[in-house]
Amino acid sequence: MASHAQTLLALLQDERTALLKAWTAATHGGRASTATRQEAEELFDALQEALQSGTPDDMQADGWAGARQLLEALSASRAAQGQSAGDTSAFVLALKLPIFTALQQRLGKDTQTLLEAVLSVTTKLDTMAQWTATAFQRTREELINRQQEELLELSTPVIKLWEGVLAVPMIGTLDSSRTQMVMEALLQKIVDTESELAIIDITGVPTVDTLVAQHLLKTVTAIRLMGADCIISGVRPQIAQTIVHLGVDLQGVTTKSSLAAALALALKRGGWNVARTA
Repeated sequence: MASHAQTLLALLQDERTALLKAWTAATHGGRASTATRQEAEELFDALQEALQSGTPDDMQADGWAGARQLLEALSASRAAQGQSAGDTSAFVLALKLPIFTALQQRLGKDTQTLLEAVLSVTTKLDTMAQWTATAFQRTREELINRQQEELLELSTPVIKLWEGVLAVPMIGTLDSSRTQMVMEALLQKIVDTESELAIIDITGVPTVDTLVAQHLLKTVTAIRLMGADCIISGVRPQIAQTIVHLGVDLQGVTTKSSLAAALALALKRGGWNVARTA
């Protein structure tokens, strides 16, 4: 296959301008942007560099490093723009037809050589497209994970109510990763503000099972180890019955049915007296 790589390399070098023009014309309905044309040129040159290496058929080899990096960068860019993996792969595969046409013109009636050259080109471009699709999927997963982490941070804010008192309104389902994030943020806030009391409000938590109750107990224990106390508010009748039915021991944990009751208790512990003005 090395001879076919040399044939392809000679073709790319001799017909660079025409091939790039045909390639970009085949994308975006012939209305390729400046950025797309630049991506095509860089990938075209990286393909030539790979063909010049000693291992033109092994995309895992060092000679393909530049092409791999460009394909991964292309995938990341397209994923950020909201395009699909299919669109990204189609951009790479669009180079096939211009190369096939040029090979047919160059090799003429040498059917056997033409067939082998077409097979070689197909294998290389298909491998590049597959690499692009894999990189695109990985980039999308990283993007989704990062967005989920950002949403978790936004959905579990640690609020300083007043001097020495913090509150964490919990909304949605509690799981291990989210509880760990809340615990870390709350403990760090306790250290930063030297607070003595934290209120965890679970009014927005739809259900409480054994796992959720254990997560809450771990959080309370960690808060106490930091020298602070904790109040769990928003314990509705249904949740109270569920906790009792599950046999979860919340003995020693201060609980209140509403955030207002927890705030009143926090004020009382701090020696505050709130009264309505006339």
